[in-house]
Amino acid sequence: MRLFKSKDKGPYPKSFAKRLTRRIMVTLFITMSVVSLIIYGIAWIIVMGNAVVLSDSILTNKLQPTEKKLTEVYTAAVNTVPDIENSLNRPDRLRSIMKHIVELNPSVRSCGLSFRENYYADKGRWFCPYAIRSDSNSTVVNTQTLDGKTNDYLRAEWFQKALKSKEGHWSKPFFTGQHKDTALVAYLIPIRDGRDSTVAVLGVDVLMSQLFPSASIENYSDSAGKWAAEKEIYFFAIDSTGTYLRHPDRTRVVRKNIFDYATDSTTAYGRLANAMTASGKKGKYISTDDDELMVEGEEVYVSYEPVEHTPWTMALVIPRFFINVFTWMLGGFLLFFILLGLIVVYFAGRRGIKKVSKPLNQLAASADEVAKGHFDTPLPLMKHRDEIHQLRDSFENMQHSLTKYIEELKTTTAQKASIESELNIAHDIQMSMLPKTFPPYPERTDIDIYGSLTPAKGVGGDLFDFHIRDEKLYFCIGDVSGKGVPASLFMAVTRSLFRNVSTYASNPADIVTALNNAQAEGNDTNMFVTLFVGALNLHTGLLTYCNAGHDAPLLVGRDVGQLPCDANLPIGLFPDFKFTQQEISIDPGTTIFLFTDGLNEAENMEHAQFGDMRIWNTAKALLAEGKHQPRSIIEVMTNQVHRFVGDAEQSDDLTMLAIQYKDNNKVKK
Repeated sequence: MRLFKSKDKGPYPKSFAKRLTRRIMVTLFITMSVVSLIIYGIAWIIVMGNAVVLSDSILTNKLQPTEKKLTEVYTAAVNTVPDIENSLNRPDRLRSIMKHIVELNPSVRSCGLSFRENYYADKGRWFCPYAIRSDSNSTVVNTQTLDGKTNDYLRAEWFQKALKSKEGHWSKPFFTGQHKDTALVAYLIPIRDGRDSTVAVLGVDVLMSQLFPSASIENYSDSAGKWAAEKEIYFFAIDSTGTYLRHPDRTRVVRKNIFDYATDSTTAYGRLANAMTASGKKGKYISTDDDELMVEGEEVYVSYEPVEHTPWTMALVIPRFFINVFTWMLGGFLLFFILLGLIVVYFAGRRGIKKVSKPLNQLAASADEVAKGHFDTPLPLMKHRDEIHQLRDSFENMQHSLTKYIEELKTTTAQKASIESELNIAHDIQMSMLPKTFPPYPERTDIDIYGSLTPAKGVGGDLFDFHIRDEKLYFCIGDVSGKGVPASLFMAVTRSLFRNVSTYASNPADIVTALNNAQAEGNDTNMFVTLFVGALNLHTGLLTYCNAGHDAPLLVGRDVGQLPCDANLPIGLFPDFKFTQQEISIDPGTTIFLFTDGLNEAENMEHAQFGDMRIWNTAKALLAEGKHQPRSIIEVMTNQVHRFVGDAEQSDDLTMLAIQYKDNNKVKK
């Protein structure tokens, strides 16, 4: 195959067949990857569904013995209440009732009946019949009566809360002197006398280790339980406040709270903690790429379920890695077979494509000669009537039409040069219509004016003008919709109308109304002009003005502020529109800065706009330096916008007009 050289772009690609093969391979790879991702997603859903079913089953099995023991304790306490209430007049019998409760319920560690202060006058201030098992596995139950020296329950929070409660409830976990390492929890139920007054609190204590035998699932004998235990899957339980009741880390039990590790409620862990402590319903939380649930520094899947008859919640924690491992294996197999298939397709497809593309090489050599100007170069003959043959016929037609095209191009080039010359003349004419001598009134000390207009094309649609009549400065600035020659013609008419109407009309609103009616008449192109017209009394500093849809000017004097302007329509749209007129007093030394949207909407290469804020900041900086004279403002603003725009092409006409009202001395002495 020939290798053609290009002075501008370097050597041509060495092989069209290779390039086409690569594109086909990329297409195949993307297609097969999408299919694989779909299969991967389906597999992930299936694996996740099985994981959810398995976790629910494990969690339910774990809860069953706990709920059974809680039910036994709850039933024992509730069923004993009538016997206790019937025995209130026989306090010596109460210890035997406590002992009976402990003996009949292997899950109960101890049981006590705490009475109000001085309820039995002969018993003293404290009276608490109490029964306790000698150890957690013993059937021997000891009884005694607790006094305030060993247990001042009268001031305890649990006792005061239980007295006010109307029904039984589970207490917060706690430690005792006998069980410093193992937490206990008690079911507390109020005891009432014949007058329905709460006189005592029955407390049935249970070791947390009896309710939650293990924080892991290693005690399960089935294969799923053994597999999970090896992968560090574990349980934990919390109460309604988030306090740990059970956890593999025993230092957390009772002493720590889940919110100690989920301090930010906006994170996935924080939302999980809130849901477990507030909902009272079963649920699950899966860590995703967009919302990672991090527990102990690892992404996990958590399934939780409330414990019946309690304000507690138990949760099963499964690291997400073990859910994803199966889908990763499937993805690896899919990737292997995709790569294997692509290798086979690459070598087989490249050979066939190389053979089919051979006529293109011949046609490329002939086309290169034609490009050098040899229009009579013969083209290769094609055997097959296909797209390549059609391309060869197109080149042949091109040979016949190139000569004619070049002649037409010469004629068009000459015409374009003539048009550009005419546009340059039109630009000069347009610029000559605008004020260009500054300062325009060198003999006056009460006014300073400077203006600038830079069209985006050879001719533009922006305008500004001013003149003094009857010791009033009449001025305007405007922006015609559109660009180019049509906008320039509309601009020229608007400027002429302003100069004519403002020679006899005194009110800006009347001037704008006259211009609007004149431009709206016969306006088949629906062009319009945003226009600001003002009249500044050079004796008093009173500025009367009318704004027709134009950007509000800035006042740069004591501070930088925007001139308040009513929302009027641009001129040329609707005849007889009622324009409003406004007025404001201008302090000496204040500069009125007017501009078109070519300033604030100037864009850089990233299409970011110069914006009103940069205009304000530049004006404030000049004011702070005392350089807010008209020429200074416009020159600095021009430099700032050019620096901001950089190499970006100017997209709109840039026009600025600055007028500084100085004092009431009209003419130099």
